Amino acid sequence: MTVFLASAKSRLLPASVPFRFFAAASALHIALWVALIFAAGEFTQFRGGVGRSLAAVHLLTVGVLVMTAAGASVQLLPVATSRPLAAVSPIKIVFWLLGPGVLALVGGMGFADVGAMIVGATACVLGLLLFAGLFAENLRRSASMPLVQAFGWAAFVSLILLLALGLALAVDNRIGFLPDHAGLALGHMILGAFGFMGLLALGFSHVLVPMFALANAPKGQMAWIGFFLATATVVVASAGAFFASTLVLSASCLLGLAAAAVHLHLMRMTLKKGMRKRLGMSFVLVKISWAMLALTPLVGLAALNGFAGPGGPTLFGLVALGGWLMTFLFAILQRIAPFLASMHVSRASGGPVLLSDLGASAPLTVHAWLHLAALAGLAVAIVLDNALVAAIASAVGLAGSLAFAAFIAGILKRVASGKT
Repeated sequence: MTVFLASAKSRLLPASVPFRFFAAASALHIALWVALIFAAGEFTQFRGGVGRSLAAVHLLTVGVLVMTAAGASVQLLPVATSRPLAAVSPIKIVFWLLGPGVLALVGGMGFADVGAMIVGATACVLGLLLFAGLFAENLRRSASMPLVQAFGWAAFVSLILLLALGLALAVDNRIGFLPDHAGLALGHMILGAFGFMGLLALGFSHVLVPMFALANAPKGQMAWIGFFLATATVVVASAGAFFASTLVLSASCLLGLAAAAVHLHLMRMTLKKGMRKRLGMSFVLVKISWAMLALTPLVGLAALNGFAGPGGPTLFGLVALGGWLMTFLFAILQRIAPFLASMHVSRASGGPVLLSDLGASAPLTVHAWLHLAALAGLAVAIVLDNALVAAIASAVGLAGSLAFAAFIAGILKRVASGKT
């Protein structure tokens, strides 16, 4: 990855651009666990509806996940495609729409203020539409990476549908025009978690994992089979949610299991063939997130057919959003942030910048173990329907989020000074 970025300094954005997204994601990560502490009494049986649990879910999705993905993709895609962004100001506008929009949206959800929800949803939609335009422009120029481009276009379509549904759901809380709010809310979750964020995570894995492991990217028939299975999973699951069909949703879980199996096989072969074998704590988290990816359709299938207990739907959301996506994105962010920072700082002694100079490893170790303990605790709380366990697990997660924030703050300090 060092060579990858070092050969592309002319395509690097100003450090303040991606790092403002990373800093915001880190702050919203802290807010997420605080919100879960206050929502502990209702979270274990959450089935949707305005309230503190819904606010916590959107702090994770729109706040942590989308902020991280936006900051990473606006930098990595121009580097990977060898085409710089035409202008920096649009992505800054994305941030200034998305940041306040998230706060208004989750505040409205948490305090049942429909007006604030609509204002926040509108700001988030406008910001993400602008991001979608920038994303599409980079995808259009990425013909040299056809598989990543295909994942990107599928994620782009999911994002557009996600935004339309999200705004409609927010307005529906005011005027009640949707025929099936709960079913469309499930479709909104599927398009967000598995369509936009899920396909984006799978697609970027075909670039980032080989880059970290010093291996060739997966290609050939098996890689394309993985793409078609993943895309089919999103399409079938969305249809199942729209038509409220347990049978169709169950079929999507089976498709998802096949898609996960193919992806994990490709990633395992990539790591096996890679020149770098010792990948550190970040890849401990990556491998755990892959296990959660494989577990997600199994939990979904159990929940749909009544085998996961009364908390099955909530457990499914936790495994998919927390276990897979959040764990994966934080694992990748702790690798990306120091490398990006290394392109913007110089060593006081004049020698090459060492990545170990840019970010302390101790906060990452603390975060990793506390993050995993918090997720496990929340899973136990859901199974037992125990608010106290949920609150304790959330407090553990909060401590982990503070450790990760300390890591990001250390990098930001060095980038701001320009020296290590």
